[in-house]
Amino acid sequence: MNPTRRRLLQALSLFPALPLAASWPGLASAQEARLPRVPLTVHGEAGPRRLTVEVARRLAERAQGLMGRERLPQDAGMLFLYDRTQPSRNGFWMYRTLIPLDIAFIDEAGRIVDIRRMAPCTSASARECPVTRPDAPYQAALEVNAGVFEAHGIAVGDCVSWPGDGGECPTAADVNG
Repeated sequence: MNPTRRRLLQALSLFPALPLAASWPGLASAQEARLPRVPLTVHGEAGPRRLTVEVARRLAERAQGLMGRERLPQDAGMLFLYDRTQPSRNGFWMYRTLIPLDIAFIDEAGRIVDIRRMAPCTSASARECPVTRPDAPYQAALEVNAGVFEAHGIAVGDCVSWPGDGGECPTAADVNG
């Protein structure tokens, strides 16, 4: 069996357990403790806004996301990273997510291409939960508490940077010339 097929089968084997795992007391906090945290800065007209985010890189981490969390600190979030640009038809859902969230979709240059508000889905069936899709392709997504982006003037076009992203957001001197 080739390595790609093995990884795909391993990832798919995790999905049936996700709904059960998300409802298991303590698992959400256990996941929170094991994901790496990094400083992230959103650079916009309102000035830099710094957050500490958990980084979800693997398929299972991204599938779990913030499921089962009862709260998220105001200066925190979750950054979903992808190896390849995701088409705009790929989105996010709020199945078993307990808190309302805002999501910023970020392109390969680190620019926010879309921001959406997502409400918790109270359905016991994942199929009944709506999917939130951006208007443009993206390579990363940032989830924070609902209202954080608006409260801090974070908007489409703002630049996002974090350690290891390989990009740099322009400073005021770069923009003004």
